[in-house]
Amino acid sequence: MKQSFFKIQTNKDAPHDEGSINAELLVKAGFVKKESAGVFTYMPIGLRVLKKVQHIIREEMDKVGMQEVLMPTLIQKENFEKTKRAGVDVAFETDRNYILGWSHEEIITPLAKQYINSYKNLPIAFYQVQTKFRNEPRAKSGLLRGREFIMKDGYSFHATKEDFQEFYEKVAEAYFEVFKRAGLRSYRITAGGGDFSKNISHEFSVITQAGEDVMIYCEKCGFAQNTELGEITSCPKCNSTLKKDKCVEAGNIFDLGEKYTQDFDLKFTNEKGESIYPYMGCYGIGVSRLMGTIIEAHHDENGMIWPKTVAPFHVHIISLDQNEKASEIEKILESNGIEVLVDDRDERAGKKFADSDLIGIPLRLVVSKKTLEQDSVEWKERSSDEAKMIKIDELTEEVVNYIKN
Repeated sequence: MKQSFFKIQTNKDAPHDEGSINAELLVKAGFVKKESAGVFTYMPIGLRVLKKVQHIIREEMDKVGMQEVLMPTLIQKENFEKTKRAGVDVAFETDRNYILGWSHEEIITPLAKQYINSYKNLPIAFYQVQTKFRNEPRAKSGLLRGREFIMKDGYSFHATKEDFQEFYEKVAEAYFEVFKRAGLRSYRITAGGGDFSKNISHEFSVITQAGEDVMIYCEKCGFAQNTELGEITSCPKCNSTLKKDKCVEAGNIFDLGEKYTQDFDLKFTNEKGESIYPYMGCYGIGVSRLMGTIIEAHHDENGMIWPKTVAPFHVHIISLDQNEKASEIEKILESNGIEVLVDDRDERAGKKFADSDLIGIPLRLVVSKKTLEQDSVEWKERSSDEAKMIKIDELTEEVVNYIKN
């Protein structure tokens, strides 16, 4: 992809009313355009990252047996009245009949009712990736706290509590894998159910100074606890010394019990011939919030440092008046499955290097008269300060190995 075609409008100045790293860098790098507090347009390069985050999530949800659907953003208010959530502060009322969806228990439960009448129909699980809305009075921190955001919300229905608990743990493991693939270490924290349930839930938190929560955690075994639940100094699992840090909640899972199936009178006939309510769970990941969290965890004073799995491109070729050779290298790499952005702009070298650091693509290759005199390109990884020369006839193999490992 030629940078002269793939318009990326970088900016020198950060938004004056945002106090977070992710907001500053996303706007400066041209990944998003801020429309208003907590509302963003994703520009082409930012959308590439968002889609890769979504792809990771979809793959892991598919693996545990969830089926993807897409539900409406407009939900009839009468559905929320059945569950006694019509007056919850996070909801946006469009008029007296509809609420903009902030959670979809009120849609998925009546939908599941069409498919469930026997224990033979269970378990069943659905998920979607969709824009959600929050009546958020303190929209701030870029993608971490918005008035609208993109979310993966999933829902499962089970014949027994035991079957639900088994699935719940499978989703928990899938969440750990999602965050790991996105370049993050997450911790599972016991929490309350909030507006969703009276039962215990679990949050998946990532350490970052941009977070509004504080957790104590064990680096050795992964134990973690929100400080709101009390202070302890040694790990109850392995007795190691605990640490304390700010964190951001990147995902959560809830035990909904029978609340929503009772509210919508969803019953099934079990193996004994009894008519009972199925057990239900829900599972959320803030997709756009996860994108912001990755930036908070992976950046330096010059810009973003994207993990290879979610980077907008794998390789950034900086052409210094050598566009023909740069295009030749681009075609060879792309034919080997490598995503390439070529800076072919008529700009000074310093501007190109600064923009490359800001954008944060994992690998930078410089093609110049000086490097070509050595039949080479300059190789520099975004996460490193060191650069080296790589022979052009060895380049493809080196790049493919780097991206795959």
